[in-house]
Amino acid sequence: MKLSDYVVDVIAKEGVSHVFEFIGGAIVHILDSISNRDDIECVSVRHEQAGAFAAEAYARINGKLGVAMATSGPGALNLLTGIGSCYFDSVPCLFITGQVNTYEYKFDRPVRQIGFQETDIVSVARPLTKYAELVTDPNRIRYSLEKAVFLAQSGRPGPVLLDIPMNLQRTDIEPEILESFFDSNEYKQIIQQSNSLNSKMLDEIKEVIANSKRPVILAGGGIRAANASKNLEQLSLITGIPVVTSLMGIDAISHSNSLNFGMIGSYGNRYSNLVLANCDLLIILGSRLDSRQTGTRPDTFARGALKIHVDIDENELNAKVKVNYAIHHDVNEFLISLNEKLSQDKFIKLDLSNWYETFKTFKNKYPTYSAETKINVIEPNRFIEFLSSKCKDGDIISLDVGQHQMWASQSFRLKPKQRLLNSGGMGAMGFSLPAAIGATLSSGQDAIVIAGDGGFQVNIQELDTIVRLNLPIKIFVLNNSCLGMVRQFQDIYFNGRQQSTMYQNPDFVEIARAYGIVAYNVNNMEEAKEIIPNVMSTTGPVFVEVKLEKDTAVNPKLVVNRPIEDMYPHLEREELKEIMLIDLVEEMEVPK
Repeated sequence: MKLSDYVVDVIAKEGVSHVFEFIGGAIVHILDSISNRDDIECVSVRHEQAGAFAAEAYARINGKLGVAMATSGPGALNLLTGIGSCYFDSVPCLFITGQVNTYEYKFDRPVRQIGFQETDIVSVARPLTKYAELVTDPNRIRYSLEKAVFLAQSGRPGPVLLDIPMNLQRTDIEPEILESFFDSNEYKQIIQQSNSLNSKMLDEIKEVIANSKRPVILAGGGIRAANASKNLEQLSLITGIPVVTSLMGIDAISHSNSLNFGMIGSYGNRYSNLVLANCDLLIILGSRLDSRQTGTRPDTFARGALKIHVDIDENELNAKVKVNYAIHHDVNEFLISLNEKLSQDKFIKLDLSNWYETFKTFKNKYPTYSAETKINVIEPNRFIEFLSSKCKDGDIISLDVGQHQMWASQSFRLKPKQRLLNSGGMGAMGFSLPAAIGATLSSGQDAIVIAGDGGFQVNIQELDTIVRLNLPIKIFVLNNSCLGMVRQFQDIYFNGRQQSTMYQNPDFVEIARAYGIVAYNVNNMEEAKEIIPNVMSTTGPVFVEVKLEKDTAVNPKLVVNRPIEDMYPHLEREELKEIMLIDLVEEMEVPK
Protein backbone atom coordinates (compact mmCIF):
# COMPACT_ATOMS: atom_id res chain seq x y z
CA MET A 1 0.00 0.00 0.00
CA LYS A 2 1.33 3.43 -0.89
CA LEU A 3 2.10 5.42 2.25
CA SER A 4 0.09 8.42 1.04
CA ASP A 5 -2.92 6.13 0.47
CA TYR A 6 -2.57 4.87 4.05
CA VAL A 7 -2.51 8.41 5.47
CA VAL A 8 -5.74 9.28 3.66
CA ASP A 9 -7.32 5.99 4.72
CA VAL A 10 -6.69 6.76 8.40
CA ILE A 11 -8.11 10.27 8.02
CA ALA A 12 -11.25 8.99 6.30
CA LYS A 13 -11.82 6.40 9.04
CA GLU A 14 -11.91 9.30 11.53
CA GLY A 15 -15.05 10.53 9.78
CA VAL A 16 -13.30 13.37 7.97
CA SER A 17 -15.02 14.08 4.66
CA HIS A 18 -13.20 17.30 3.68
CA VAL A 19 -9.50 18.18 3.69
CA PHE A 20 -8.62 21.85 3.31
CA GLU A 21 -5.52 22.47 1.26
CA PHE A 22 -3.52 24.66 -1.09
CA ILE A 23 -1.54 22.38 -3.37
CA GLY A 24 2.23 22.43 -3.79
CA GLY A 25 4.83 20.04 -5.09
CA ALA A 26 5.68 18.50 -1.72
CA ILE A 27 2.11 17.47 -0.97
CA VAL A 28 1.00 16.18 -4.40
CA HIS A 29 1.20 12.49 -3.52
CA ILE A 30 -1.22 12.78 -0.58
CA LEU A 31 -3.68 14.96 -2.46
CA ASP A 32 -3.56 12.53 -5.39
CA SER A 33 -4.47 9.75 -2.96
CA ILE A 34 -7.56 11.74 -1.96
CA SER A 35 -8.59 12.14 -5.60
CA ASN A 36 -9.00 8.38 -5.93
CA ARG A 37 -11.73 8.18 -3.25
CA ASP A 38 -15.39 9.07 -3.06
CA ASP A 39 -15.66 9.29 0.77
CA ILE A 40 -13.31 12.25 1.20
CA GLU A 41 -12.58 15.31 -0.93
CA CYS A 42 -10.13 18.16 -1.23
CA VAL A 43 -11.32 21.71 -0.63
CA SER A 44 -8.84 23.91 -2.47
CA VAL A 45 -8.63 27.28 -0.74
CA ARG A 46 -6.72 30.31 -1.97
CA HIS A 47 -4.33 30.64 0.98
CA GLU A 48 -3.02 28.13 3.50
CA GLN A 49 -4.07 30.31 6.44
CA ALA A 50 -7.63 30.08 5.17
CA GLY A 51 -7.28 26.29 4.99
CA ALA A 52 -6.19 26.18 8.62
CA PHE A 53 -9.12 28.35 9.78
CA ALA A 54 -11.55 26.28 7.73
CA ALA A 55 -10.25 23.07 9.31
CA GLU A 56 -10.60 24.66 12.76
CA ALA A 57 -14.24 25.56 12.18
CA TYR A 58 -14.92 22.14 10.62
CA ALA A 59 -13.68 20.49 13.84
CA ARG A 60 -15.51 22.89 16.14
CA ILE A 61 -18.81 22.18 14.44
CA ASN A 62 -18.57 18.39 14.10
CA GLY A 63 -16.83 17.88 17.45
CA LYS A 64 -14.26 15.59 15.89
CA LEU A 65 -11.17 16.17 13.75
CA GLY A 66 -10.32 18.87 11.24
CA VAL A 67 -7.57 18.38 8.65
CA ALA A 68 -5.55 20.87 6.61
CA MET A 69 -2.57 20.24 4.35
CA ALA A 70 0.12 22.40 2.79
CA THR A 71 3.36 22.09 0.90
CA SER A 72 6.82 22.69 2.37
CA GLY A 73 8.32 26.11 3.07
CA PRO A 74 5.90 28.99 2.53
CA GLY A 75 2.88 26.72 2.48
CA ALA A 76 3.68 25.17 5.85
CA LEU A 77 4.57 28.53 7.39
CA ASN A 78 1.28 30.04 6.19
CA LEU A 79 -0.57 27.50 8.34
CA LEU A 80 0.93 28.81 11.57
CA THR A 81 -1.67 31.41 12.54
CA GLY A 82 -4.42 28.81 12.18
CA ILE A 83 -2.37 26.23 14.08
CA GLY A 84 -1.92 28.71 16.91
CA SER A 85 -5.63 29.49 16.88
CA CYS A 86 -6.43 25.80 17.36
CA TYR A 87 -3.86 25.55 20.15
CA PHE A 88 -5.17 28.52 22.14
CA ASP A 89 -8.84 27.64 21.61
CA SER A 90 -8.44 23.87 22.15
CA VAL A 91 -9.53 22.59 18.73
CA PRO A 92 -8.53 19.09 17.52
CA CYS A 93 -6.92 19.49 14.10
CA LEU A 94 -4.39 17.45 12.16
CA PHE A 95 -2.03 19.50 10.00
CA ILE A 96 -0.02 17.58 7.41
CA THR A 97 2.82 19.29 5.59
CA GLY A 98 4.90 17.98 2.74
CA GLN A 99 8.68 18.12 3.08
CA VAL A 100 11.61 17.77 0.71
CA ASN A 101 13.04 14.29 0.18
CA THR A 102 15.02 13.06 3.18
CA TYR A 103 18.16 12.96 1.06
CA GLU A 104 17.72 16.70 0.41
CA TYR A 105 17.06 17.65 4.05
CA LYS A 106 19.84 19.29 6.04
CA PHE A 107 19.08 17.68 9.44
CA ASP A 108 21.97 18.75 11.75
CA ARG A 109 24.29 20.08 9.05
CA PRO A 110 25.32 23.72 9.68
CA VAL A 111 23.77 25.09 6.48
CA ARG A 112 20.60 27.08 6.11
CA GLN A 113 18.96 25.00 3.40
CA ILE A 114 19.67 22.21 0.93
CA GLY A 115 16.34 21.32 -0.74
CA PHE A 116 14.11 23.84 -2.52
CA GLN A 117 11.57 25.28 -0.04
CA GLU A 118 13.08 23.12 2.71
CA THR A 119 11.97 24.53 6.07
CA ASP A 120 12.09 22.99 9.54
CA ILE A 121 8.38 23.47 10.18
CA VAL A 122 8.37 21.03 13.12
CA SER A 123 10.70 23.20 15.21
CA VAL A 124 8.69 26.29 14.31
CA ALA A 125 5.29 24.74 15.05
CA ARG A 126 6.20 22.68 18.12
CA PRO A 127 5.37 25.42 20.70
CA LEU A 128 1.90 25.75 19.13
CA THR A 129 1.01 22.05 18.95
CA LYS A 130 0.40 19.13 21.27
CA TYR A 131 2.66 17.01 19.08
CA ALA A 132 4.78 17.68 15.99
CA GLU A 133 7.06 15.23 14.19
CA LEU A 134 9.11 14.98 11.03
CA VAL A 135 8.53 11.39 9.90
CA THR A 136 11.79 10.09 8.43
CA ASP A 137 11.13 6.34 8.55
CA PRO A 138 8.18 4.92 6.57
CA ASN A 139 7.87 2.16 9.17
CA ARG A 140 7.09 4.87 11.75
CA ILE A 141 4.05 6.29 9.92
CA ARG A 142 1.40 4.15 11.63
CA TYR A 143 2.70 4.95 15.10
CA SER A 144 3.07 8.66 14.37
CA LEU A 145 -0.32 9.04 12.69
CA GLU A 146 -2.21 7.12 15.36
CA LYS A 147 -0.45 9.13 18.06
CA ALA A 148 -1.21 12.43 16.35
CA VAL A 149 -4.91 11.69 15.88
CA PHE A 150 -5.26 10.42 19.45
CA LEU A 151 -3.48 13.37 21.08
CA ALA A 152 -5.42 15.92 19.04
CA GLN A 153 -8.69 14.64 20.52
CA SER A 154 -7.70 13.53 24.02
CA GLY A 155 -7.45 15.56 27.21
CA ARG A 156 -7.48 19.24 26.34
CA PRO A 157 -7.89 19.06 22.55
CA GLY A 158 -5.50 20.82 20.24
CA PRO A 159 -3.56 20.76 16.98
CA VAL A 160 -0.93 18.24 15.91
CA LEU A 161 1.41 18.34 12.92
CA LEU A 162 3.09 15.66 10.84
CA ASP A 163 5.76 16.66 8.33
CA ILE A 164 6.11 13.94 5.68
CA PRO A 165 8.96 14.01 3.12
CA MET A 166 8.08 13.35 -0.50
CA ASN A 167 10.09 10.16 -0.81
CA LEU A 168 8.21 8.68 2.16
CA GLN A 169 4.84 9.63 0.68
CA ARG A 170 5.51 7.49 -2.39
CA THR A 171 6.93 4.52 -0.47
CA ASP A 172 5.04 1.22 -0.30
CA ILE A 173 4.27 -0.06 3.21
CA GLU A 174 2.33 -2.87 4.92
CA PRO A 175 0.40 -0.99 7.64
CA GLU A 176 -0.89 -4.09 9.43
CA ILE A 177 2.65 -5.21 10.37
CA LEU A 178 3.84 -1.78 11.50
CA GLU A 179 4.10 -0.82 15.17
CA SER A 180 0.89 0.63 16.58
CA PHE A 181 0.79 3.52 19.02
CA PHE A 182 -2.08 1.82 20.84
CA ASP A 183 0.17 -1.14 21.73
CA SER A 184 2.85 1.11 23.19
CA ASN A 185 3.79 1.92 26.77
CA GLU A 186 3.46 5.58 25.84
CA TYR A 187 -0.26 5.14 25.15
CA LYS A 188 -0.80 3.08 28.32
CA GLN A 189 0.86 5.76 30.44
CA ILE A 190 -1.36 8.46 28.96
CA ILE A 191 -4.65 6.66 29.58
CA GLN A 192 -3.61 5.84 33.16
CA GLN A 193 -3.48 9.56 33.93
CA SER A 194 -7.27 9.99 33.99
CA ASN A 195 -8.74 11.70 37.05
CA SER A 196 -11.73 10.50 39.02
CA LEU A 197 -14.24 12.50 41.04
CA ASN A 198 -14.80 11.34 44.58
CA SER A 199 -18.25 11.33 46.13
CA LYS A 200 -17.10 13.50 49.03
CA MET A 201 -16.25 16.31 46.63
CA LEU A 202 -19.65 16.05 44.96
CA ASP A 203 -21.36 16.13 48.36
CA GLU A 204 -19.50 19.31 49.27
CA ILE A 205 -20.41 20.98 45.99
CA LYS A 206 -24.06 20.02 46.44
CA GLU A 207 -24.07 21.65 49.88
CA VAL A 208 -22.33 24.76 48.59
CA ILE A 209 -24.97 25.11 45.86
CA ALA A 210 -27.82 24.53 48.31
CA ASN A 211 -26.55 27.28 50.62
CA SER A 212 -26.03 29.91 47.92
CA LYS A 213 -28.34 32.89 47.41
CA ARG A 214 -26.78 34.50 44.33
CA PRO A 215 -25.10 31.69 42.36
CA VAL A 216 -23.82 31.98 38.79
CA ILE A 217 -22.32 29.48 36.34
CA LEU A 218 -19.59 30.85 34.06
CA ALA A 219 -19.49 28.75 30.87
CA GLY A 220 -16.28 28.93 28.85
CA GLY A 221 -15.14 27.51 25.55
CA GLY A 222 -14.44 24.21 27.27
CA ILE A 223 -18.18 23.47 27.31
CA ARG A 224 -18.31 23.10 23.53
CA ALA A 225 -14.84 21.50 23.40
CA ALA A 226 -16.13 18.79 25.75
CA ASN A 227 -19.54 18.49 24.00
CA ALA A 228 -21.11 19.42 27.33
CA SER A 229 -23.84 21.91 26.34
CA LYS A 230 -26.77 19.60 27.09
CA ASN A 231 -25.42 18.69 30.50
CA LEU A 232 -24.76 22.35 31.28
CA GLU A 233 -28.40 23.18 30.52
CA GLN A 234 -29.48 20.23 32.68
CA LEU A 235 -27.45 21.51 35.66
CA SER A 236 -28.99 24.95 35.24
CA LEU A 237 -32.48 23.41 35.02
CA ILE A 238 -32.01 21.18 38.09
CA THR A 239 -30.62 23.94 40.28
CA GLY A 240 -32.10 27.10 38.77
CA ILE A 241 -28.63 28.65 38.57
CA PRO A 242 -28.28 31.25 35.79
CA VAL A 243 -25.45 31.08 33.26
CA VAL A 244 -23.12 33.78 32.01
CA THR A 245 -20.59 33.02 29.29
CA SER A 246 -17.15 34.01 28.18
CA LEU A 247 -16.51 35.14 24.60
CA MET A 248 -15.68 31.55 23.64
CA GLY A 249 -18.64 30.12 25.54
CA ILE A 250 -21.36 32.24 23.94
CA ASP A 251 -23.01 29.36 22.10
CA ALA A 252 -22.85 27.00 25.07
CA ILE A 253 -26.46 27.92 25.85
CA SER A 254 -29.20 29.40 23.67
CA HIS A 255 -30.46 32.92 24.31
CA SER A 256 -33.96 31.49 24.23
CA ASN A 257 -33.14 29.95 27.62
CA SER A 258 -34.34 32.39 30.30
CA LEU A 259 -31.36 31.46 32.47
CA ASN A 260 -28.86 32.78 29.94
CA PHE A 261 -27.70 36.02 31.59
CA GLY A 262 -25.36 37.12 28.79
CA MET A 263 -21.65 37.52 28.10
CA ILE A 264 -19.18 38.80 30.67
CA GLY A 265 -15.72 40.29 30.26
CA SER A 266 -13.88 43.30 28.90
CA TYR A 267 -16.49 43.78 26.17
CA GLY A 268 -19.31 41.96 27.89
CA ASN A 269 -22.76 43.24 28.70
CA ARG A 270 -22.71 45.61 31.65
CA TYR A 271 -25.66 43.78 33.20
CA SER A 272 -23.86 40.44 32.88
CA ASN A 273 -20.72 41.81 34.52
CA LEU A 274 -22.81 43.22 37.36
CA VAL A 275 -24.43 39.83 37.96
CA LEU A 276 -21.06 38.09 38.12
CA ALA A 277 -19.54 40.80 40.32
CA ASN A 278 -22.39 40.43 42.86
CA CYS A 279 -22.65 36.63 42.98
CA ASP A 280 -21.93 34.66 46.15
CA LEU A 281 -21.11 31.42 44.29
CA LEU A 282 -19.30 31.18 40.97
CA ILE A 283 -19.04 27.81 39.21
CA ILE A 284 -16.44 28.17 36.45
CA LEU A 285 -16.69 25.49 33.77
CA GLY A 286 -14.05 25.18 31.04
CA SER A 287 -12.77 28.76 31.15
CA ARG A 288 -9.16 29.97 31.27
CA LEU A 289 -10.14 33.15 33.14
CA ASP A 290 -7.83 35.28 31.01
CA SER A 291 -7.66 39.06 31.30
CA ARG A 292 -10.40 39.52 28.67
CA GLN A 293 -12.74 37.98 31.26
CA THR A 294 -11.32 39.17 34.56
CA GLY A 295 -9.95 42.56 33.55
CA THR A 296 -6.51 43.67 34.70
CA ARG A 297 -7.40 43.29 38.39
CA PRO A 298 -8.10 39.56 38.74
CA ASP A 299 -7.99 39.85 42.53
CA THR A 300 -11.29 41.77 42.33
CA PHE A 301 -13.02 39.22 40.06
CA ALA A 302 -16.15 37.82 41.79
CA ARG A 303 -14.42 38.77 45.04
CA GLY A 304 -17.50 38.14 47.18
CA ALA A 305 -18.05 34.63 45.86
CA LEU A 306 -17.00 31.16 46.78
CA LYS A 307 -15.45 29.79 43.58
CA ILE A 308 -15.46 26.32 42.02
CA HIS A 309 -13.28 25.92 38.93
CA VAL A 310 -13.43 22.80 36.73
CA ASP A 311 -10.99 22.40 33.85
CA ILE A 312 -9.37 19.58 31.87
CA ASP A 313 -6.05 21.45 31.95
CA GLU A 314 -4.57 21.39 35.46
CA ASN A 315 -2.28 24.30 34.55
CA GLU A 316 -5.28 26.63 34.25
CA LEU A 317 -6.45 26.01 37.82
CA ASN A 318 -5.49 28.72 40.33
CA ALA A 319 -3.34 30.27 37.61
CA LYS A 320 -4.97 33.71 37.44
CA VAL A 321 -7.80 33.66 39.98
CA LYS A 322 -7.54 31.80 43.28
CA VAL A 323 -10.51 29.51 43.89
CA ASN A 324 -11.94 27.47 46.76
CA TYR A 325 -12.35 24.26 44.76
CA ALA A 326 -9.94 23.53 41.91
CA ILE A 327 -11.16 20.42 40.09
CA HIS A 328 -8.95 18.87 37.40
CA HIS A 329 -11.49 16.96 35.35
CA ASP A 330 -13.25 16.71 32.02
CA VAL A 331 -16.10 19.24 32.18
CA ASN A 332 -18.68 16.98 30.58
CA GLU A 333 -17.87 14.07 32.90
CA PHE A 334 -18.03 16.45 35.87
CA LEU A 335 -21.46 17.69 34.81
CA ILE A 336 -22.76 14.15 34.26
CA SER A 337 -21.58 13.11 37.74
CA LEU A 338 -22.93 16.23 39.46
CA ASN A 339 -26.28 16.03 37.69
CA GLU A 340 -26.63 12.36 38.64
CA LYS A 341 -25.75 13.19 42.24
CA LEU A 342 -28.31 16.00 42.43
CA SER A 343 -31.02 13.83 40.83
CA GLN A 344 -30.32 10.83 43.07
CA ASP A 345 -30.41 13.01 46.18
CA LYS A 346 -33.66 14.68 45.01
CA PHE A 347 -32.09 18.11 45.12
CA ILE A 348 -34.65 20.85 45.75
CA LYS A 349 -34.41 23.56 43.11
CA LEU A 350 -33.22 26.86 44.54
CA ASP A 351 -35.63 29.73 45.01
CA LEU A 352 -33.68 32.46 43.23
CA SER A 353 -36.57 34.77 42.39
CA ASN A 354 -34.93 37.77 44.09
CA TRP A 355 -31.68 37.08 42.21
CA TYR A 356 -33.55 36.88 38.90
CA GLU A 357 -35.26 40.20 39.66
CA THR A 358 -31.87 41.77 40.35
CA PHE A 359 -30.70 40.65 36.91
CA LYS A 360 -33.82 42.02 35.22
CA THR A 361 -33.25 45.35 36.94
CA PHE A 362 -29.66 45.46 35.72
CA LYS A 363 -30.65 44.50 32.17
CA ASN A 364 -33.48 47.03 31.91
CA LYS A 365 -31.37 49.82 33.37
CA TYR A 366 -28.18 49.13 31.39
CA PRO A 367 -29.04 47.74 27.92
CA THR A 368 -26.20 47.19 25.48
CA TYR A 369 -26.83 49.87 22.86
CA SER A 370 -26.79 53.62 22.55
CA ALA A 371 -29.69 55.24 24.39
CA GLU A 372 -30.18 57.68 21.51
CA THR A 373 -29.70 57.01 17.82
CA LYS A 374 -29.12 59.51 15.05
CA ILE A 375 -31.48 59.62 12.09
CA ASN A 376 -30.23 57.56 9.13
CA VAL A 377 -27.26 56.25 11.16
CA ILE A 378 -26.93 52.55 12.00
CA GLU A 379 -26.48 51.73 15.69
CA PRO A 380 -24.46 48.47 15.55
CA ASN A 381 -25.98 46.62 18.50
CA ARG A 382 -29.51 47.30 17.29
CA PHE A 383 -28.50 46.19 13.79
CA ILE A 384 -27.07 42.94 15.17
CA GLU A 385 -30.24 42.28 17.16
CA PHE A 386 -32.31 42.79 14.01
CA LEU A 387 -30.03 40.58 11.93
CA SER A 388 -30.23 37.80 14.52
CA SER A 389 -34.03 37.96 14.42
CA LYS A 390 -33.92 37.16 10.69
CA CYS A 391 -31.57 34.18 10.98
CA LYS A 392 -33.02 30.71 11.34
CA ASP A 393 -32.45 27.78 13.67
CA GLY A 394 -29.29 25.90 12.73
CA ASP A 395 -27.48 28.83 11.14
CA ILE A 396 -23.80 29.10 12.03
CA ILE A 397 -22.57 32.58 12.89
CA SER A 398 -18.92 33.20 11.99
CA LEU A 399 -17.37 36.35 13.43
CA ASP A 400 -14.16 38.06 12.44
CA VAL A 401 -12.03 40.03 14.90
CA GLY A 402 -12.64 43.66 15.75
CA GLN A 403 -15.44 45.94 16.89
CA HIS A 404 -18.09 44.03 14.93
CA GLN A 405 -17.08 40.88 16.84
CA MET A 406 -17.94 42.53 20.13
CA TRP A 407 -21.19 44.05 18.90
CA ALA A 408 -22.24 40.61 17.65
CA SER A 409 -21.07 38.83 20.81
CA GLN A 410 -22.98 41.34 22.93
CA SER A 411 -26.20 41.48 20.95
CA PHE A 412 -26.70 38.47 18.64
CA ARG A 413 -29.53 36.43 20.15
CA LEU A 414 -28.76 32.79 19.43
CA LYS A 415 -31.67 30.51 18.65
CA PRO A 416 -31.70 26.79 19.44
CA LYS A 417 -29.22 24.77 17.35
CA GLN A 418 -27.40 27.90 16.19
CA ARG A 419 -23.64 28.05 16.69
CA LEU A 420 -21.37 31.08 16.99
CA LEU A 421 -17.67 30.89 16.13
CA ASN A 422 -15.16 33.37 17.54
CA SER A 423 -11.39 33.47 17.22
CA GLY A 424 -10.54 33.75 20.91
CA GLY A 425 -6.96 33.34 22.09
CA MET A 426 -5.31 34.15 18.77
CA GLY A 427 -7.85 36.83 17.89
CA ALA A 428 -6.92 36.59 14.21
CA MET A 429 -8.37 39.02 11.69
CA GLY A 430 -9.35 37.14 8.55
CA PHE A 431 -10.92 34.27 10.50
CA SER A 432 -14.58 34.59 9.53
CA LEU A 433 -14.70 33.84 5.79
CA PRO A 434 -12.66 30.60 5.85
CA ALA A 435 -14.28 29.55 9.13
CA ALA A 436 -17.69 29.86 7.48
CA ILE A 437 -16.46 27.61 4.66
CA GLY A 438 -15.36 24.91 7.09
CA ALA A 439 -18.49 25.21 9.20
CA THR A 440 -20.85 24.95 6.24
CA LEU A 441 -19.11 21.91 4.79
CA SER A 442 -19.00 20.26 8.21
CA SER A 443 -22.68 20.77 8.98
CA GLY A 444 -24.56 21.31 5.74
CA GLN A 445 -26.09 24.40 7.37
CA ASP A 446 -26.09 28.02 6.22
CA ALA A 447 -23.43 30.34 7.61
CA ILE A 448 -23.67 34.02 8.47
CA VAL A 449 -20.38 35.93 8.31
CA ILE A 450 -20.14 39.15 10.33
CA ALA A 451 -16.87 40.93 9.60
CA GLY A 452 -15.31 44.35 9.71
CA ASP A 453 -13.82 46.11 6.70
CA GLY A 454 -10.32 45.39 8.01
CA GLY A 455 -10.60 41.69 8.78
CA PHE A 456 -12.67 40.99 5.67
CA GLN A 457 -9.76 42.04 3.44
CA VAL A 458 -7.25 39.73 5.17
CA ASN A 459 -8.74 36.65 3.49
CA ILE A 460 -10.95 38.31 0.87
CA GLN A 461 -9.58 35.88 -1.73
CA GLU A 462 -11.79 33.15 -0.23
CA LEU A 463 -14.77 34.71 -1.95
CA ASP A 464 -13.56 32.62 -4.88
CA THR A 465 -13.79 29.41 -2.83
CA ILE A 466 -17.29 30.31 -1.67
CA VAL A 467 -18.46 31.00 -5.23
CA ARG A 468 -16.74 27.97 -6.72
CA LEU A 469 -18.49 25.68 -4.22
CA ASN A 470 -21.72 27.73 -4.27
CA LEU A 471 -21.83 27.70 -0.49
CA PRO A 472 -24.86 29.11 1.40
CA ILE A 473 -22.88 31.86 3.13
CA LYS A 474 -24.32 35.32 3.78
CA ILE A 475 -21.58 37.91 4.34
CA PHE A 476 -22.18 41.12 6.29
CA VAL A 477 -19.28 43.59 6.39
CA LEU A 478 -19.71 46.39 8.92
CA ASN A 479 -17.69 49.15 7.28
CA ASN A 480 -16.49 52.16 9.28
CA SER A 481 -13.37 52.64 7.14
CA CYS A 482 -10.96 52.08 10.00
CA LEU A 483 -9.46 49.50 12.30
CA GLY A 484 -12.01 50.51 14.88
CA MET A 485 -10.92 48.45 17.88
CA VAL A 486 -7.41 49.92 17.84
CA ARG A 487 -8.74 53.36 16.90
CA GLN A 488 -10.97 53.29 19.98
CA PHE A 489 -7.94 52.25 22.06
CA GLN A 490 -6.03 55.22 20.62
CA ASP A 491 -8.91 57.55 21.47
CA ILE A 492 -8.80 56.48 25.13
CA TYR A 493 -5.08 56.09 25.77
CA PHE A 494 -3.31 58.14 23.05
CA ASN A 495 -5.35 61.36 23.05
CA GLY A 496 -6.98 60.44 19.75
CA ARG A 497 -3.76 60.08 17.72
CA GLN A 498 -4.98 57.63 15.10
CA GLN A 499 -1.76 56.34 13.60
CA SER A 500 -2.33 53.58 10.98
CA THR A 501 -5.99 52.97 11.84
CA MET A 502 -7.80 55.29 9.38
CA TYR A 503 -7.96 54.57 5.64
CA GLN A 504 -10.06 54.60 2.48
CA ASN A 505 -11.67 51.31 1.44
CA PRO A 506 -12.34 50.01 -2.07
CA ASP A 507 -15.90 49.43 -3.25
CA PHE A 508 -16.68 46.11 -1.56
CA VAL A 509 -19.99 45.67 -3.36
CA GLU A 510 -18.30 45.90 -6.77
CA ILE A 511 -15.60 43.47 -5.63
CA ALA A 512 -18.24 40.95 -4.51
CA ARG A 513 -20.07 41.33 -7.81
CA ALA A 514 -16.80 40.78 -9.68
CA TYR A 515 -16.66 37.37 -8.02
CA GLY A 516 -20.25 36.75 -9.17
CA ILE A 517 -21.89 37.30 -5.78
CA VAL A 518 -25.21 39.10 -5.36
CA ALA A 519 -24.37 42.22 -3.35
CA TYR A 520 -26.16 45.06 -1.55
CA ASN A 521 -25.42 48.29 0.29
CA VAL A 522 -27.18 49.09 3.57
CA ASN A 523 -26.92 52.66 4.82
CA ASN A 524 -29.67 52.83 7.46
CA MET A 525 -32.09 50.62 9.37
CA GLU A 526 -34.92 51.19 6.91
CA GLU A 527 -32.80 49.74 4.13
CA ALA A 528 -31.73 46.90 6.45
CA LYS A 529 -35.35 45.99 7.13
CA GLU A 530 -36.06 45.91 3.40
CA ILE A 531 -32.91 44.13 2.18
CA ILE A 532 -32.05 41.55 4.84
CA PRO A 533 -35.17 39.38 4.42
CA ASN A 534 -34.35 39.15 0.70
CA VAL A 535 -30.76 38.23 1.51
CA MET A 536 -31.85 35.42 3.82
CA SER A 537 -34.22 33.96 1.23
CA THR A 538 -31.62 33.95 -1.56
CA THR A 539 -29.96 30.65 -2.44
CA GLY A 540 -26.17 30.64 -2.44
CA PRO A 541 -23.73 33.34 -1.34
CA VAL A 542 -24.79 36.96 -0.80
CA PHE A 543 -22.73 39.99 0.24
CA VAL A 544 -24.00 43.00 2.23
CA GLU A 545 -21.97 46.09 3.06
CA VAL A 546 -23.31 47.89 6.15
CA LYS A 547 -22.11 51.49 6.38
CA LEU A 548 -21.22 52.82 9.84
CA GLU A 549 -19.87 56.15 11.03
CA LYS A 550 -16.10 56.26 11.46
CA ASP A 551 -16.32 57.05 15.18
CA THR A 552 -18.66 54.17 16.03
CA ALA A 553 -17.50 52.65 19.31
CA VAL A 554 -17.92 49.44 21.29
CA ASN A 555 -19.57 50.22 24.59
CA PRO A 556 -19.54 49.32 27.34
CA LYS A 557 -15.94 48.22 27.71
CA LEU A 558 -13.60 47.57 30.61
CA VAL A 559 -10.55 49.81 30.82
CA VAL A 560 -7.26 49.17 32.59
CA ASN A 561 -7.25 49.11 36.40
CA ARG A 562 -11.04 48.86 36.81
CA PRO A 563 -12.90 45.85 38.26
CA ILE A 564 -15.31 43.99 36.03
CA GLU A 565 -18.39 45.86 37.30
CA ASP A 566 -16.93 49.33 36.61
CA MET A 567 -17.14 49.57 32.82
CA TYR A 568 -16.60 52.57 30.55
CA PRO A 569 -18.56 54.85 30.15
CA HIS A 570 -18.28 54.83 33.94
CA LEU A 571 -21.32 55.13 36.15
CA GLU A 572 -21.25 57.80 38.82
CA ARG A 573 -19.59 56.41 41.91
CA GLU A 574 -22.73 56.79 44.02
CA GLU A 575 -24.84 55.01 41.41
CA LEU A 576 -22.41 52.10 41.28
CA LYS A 577 -22.35 51.90 45.06
CA GLU A 578 -26.14 51.84 45.18
CA ILE A 579 -26.55 48.92 42.75
CA MET A 580 -23.68 46.79 44.11
CA LEU A 581 -24.58 44.14 46.66
CA ILE A 582 -20.98 43.93 47.87
CA ASP A 583 -18.48 46.64 48.78
CA LEU A 584 -16.76 48.65 46.07
CA VAL A 585 -13.02 48.36 45.59
CA GLU A 586 -10.63 51.26 45.75
CA GLU A 587 -10.33 53.21 42.52
CA MET A 588 -7.02 53.13 40.65
CA GLU A 589 -5.83 55.59 38.05
CA VAL A 590 -6.39 54.70 34.42
CA PRO A 591 -2.97 54.94 32.70
CA LYS A 592 -2.48 57.21 29.71
